Amino acid sequence: MRITLKRLAAILIAGTLTASMAACGAGTPTPSTGSAGTESSMTGEITGEITVFAAASLKSTFTQLAKEFEVQHPGTKVTLSFAGSSDLVTQITQGAPADVFASADTKNMTKLADQGLVDGTASNFATNVLEIAVPPGNPASISSFADLAKPGVKVVTCASQVPCGAATETVEKAAGTTLNPVSEESSVTDVLGKVTSGEADAGLVYVTDVKAAGDKVKGIPFPESDKAVNTYPIATVGTSKNKELAAAFLASVTSEAGKKVLRGAGFGTP
Repeated sequence: MRITLKRLAAILIAGTLTASMAACGAGTPTPSTGSAGTESSMTGEITGEITVFAAASLKSTFTQLAKEFEVQHPGTKVTLSFAGSSDLVTQITQGAPADVFASADTKNMTKLADQGLVDGTASNFATNVLEIAVPPGNPASISSFADLAKPGVKVVTCASQVPCGAATETVEKAAGTTLNPVSEESSVTDVLGKVTSGEADAGLVYVTDVKAAGDKVKGIPFPESDKAVNTYPIATVGTSKNKELAAAFLASVTSEAGKKVLRGAGFGTP
């Protein structure tokens, strides 16, 4: 069969058009050929810095959680500030640049929320109870809550506006025992410091503080502590300038991995 020049030209043109259309079709569904920067933004990576205000009793656990968070999210930095929950609320209401607030009780979180400084709803993530901390040798021979009221016993507690102080007052009522502390501190870590330095025969702190102190103190549990279980809430501060990163840290604390760290430190689950 003979093919004329005109027929051959038509065949070649048709083949070229088909090949061109096939190449265009193959390139359409391949967005992965974009730049690395585009791919990074598509993965939802977070960066930046946040400041976390947390109750003094959370110092050990939050230090660990913050380090793990920074490792899991390269390009982030978590600055921690610890104090009594009531002091932290005062600082935030006065304009301190906090992104996340973790309180040792719901009362102080409510104070912040009532002033419109909590973003969304706070999440309860841990519980804690009081325990008596005494020096290793227990020089005052403390064995019960009632022993703290004995004449000559130098006991230190938290001030009433601090969660551990409010819990102490609740326990006093439940036990029918009134204490006469030689000092009332603004945070639970300050109470522990008085005991470890030998300035006090005993101090009322949290179970987690006794555990974190190791052999520096001896812990004495007492049944009345069950009457004052503190629930710990955490929330993003309404004035945060990096709410995405703050929310991610909050999610990390309340995740199963975060709860595992908290349980290891002696905290209970709400």
